Amino acid sequence: MSEKKLAGIWMDTEKAIVVKNHDAQNAFKFFLCSPVKAEIQHGNSSENAGNNAEQTNRVKYFKEIEHLLINSQEVCIMGPGTVQEEFKHYLEDTPQFKNLKIQLDTAQQMSEEQVLEKVKEHFNA
Repeated sequence: MSEKKLAGIWMDTEKAIVVKNHDAQNAFKFFLCSPVKAEIQHGNSSENAGNNAEQTNRVKYFKEIEHLLINSQEVCIMGPGTVQEEFKHYLEDTPQFKNLKIQLDTAQQMSEEQVLEKVKEHFNA
């Protein structure tokens, strides 16, 4: 088992499933974290207000996921669409994560157990 602190994420615009092999101090076996749900904005007075609310909610969503990645050395981000690329850029622009090794992969909807298995497979654990 690797001593590296590893994490894997399956995410779309509505939720993220995070799997990691470490807590605050130790690296051990992979486990699921509580899923992170994105706030979805409904009904705005204008397109501009809607876009601002969407951006604010996206950053809040990313911050919640980021919190689960503290102390990670490598992360694999999977999912459909482009939100994982947005999250990668967000992490790269966050000083705390500038040395984090990030890999992207595309993946359709998966259950929590499938994400757990895919992350173990990715890191050969």
